[in-house]
Amino acid sequence: MTPRAAARAAAACVLSLPLLAWQSPAGAPERLHGGIVRGPTAERRIALEFTGHEFAEGGSIVLDELARRGVQASFFLTGDFLRTEAFARWSGASSRTATTSGPTPTRHLLYCDWEAREKTLVTRAAFARDLEENLRAIEAFGVPRSRVRFWVPAYEWYNDSIAAWGAALGLTLVNFTPGTRSTADYTGEADRNFVPSQRIVESILAREREDPHGLNGYLLLLHIGAGPGRADKMHDRLGGLLDELSRGDTGSCAWTSF
Repeated sequence: MTPRAAARAAAACVLSLPLLAWQSPAGAPERLHGGIVRGPTAERRIALEFTGHEFAEGGSIVLDELARRGVQASFFLTGDFLRTEAFARWSGASSRTATTSGPTPTRHLLYCDWEAREKTLVTRAAFARDLEENLRAIEAFGVPRSRVRFWVPAYEWYNDSIAAWGAALGLTLVNFTPGTRSTADYTGEADRNFVPSQRIVESILAREREDPHGLNGYLLLLHIGAGPGRADKMHDRLGGLLDELSRGDTGSCAWTSF
């Protein structure tokens, strides 16, 4: 198999699996600026989200750990990621794991100002073109667009307009639940905002203990890779974290996907 064919096979294994909506009689999900940020807290369920753009060194480990425990997760990959041949390493591991997927902006666009969230930095036309390009990349792997219902914004940063524009394309914006440091797993040791993996794990377990609802309904977002700037890889701790959260005394759980 050529590298290109292997890459396509790897992505097809991930993207061709059934899309599961988080539907619950226990109540509506929590929303912020039009995007879902937490599921119903009456149910002991956590949704794992993995995003990917430039790096995927943790991909095989992530999929192996999920498969070993029968855990579901959702992958949100940029169009640039899907076209990268070097991610062919996903092939063997992805075929053993049940996951669902959706898009995140092809070019990893910053949609709104960091300081003034209401200030949108892209036009609606540019937004639609970029997201449509990602949807075409997903369709190229045999996934009908009708099965793609959720998406994650680049940098996990958006406003009401962005959520509404996505909804007009038939896609529901999902983000992450605030309260842990999980999204900092991309930071490198040389970065001022670097957060060690142990501290990330501790923040998740602390939230389980301290939140009145534990991690019920949490959308826990992690990255498939952090690149060469981070030696302390969070994916090396994923298995232990999943085991800890699944224990009877503290566990939240059942795992779910979108």
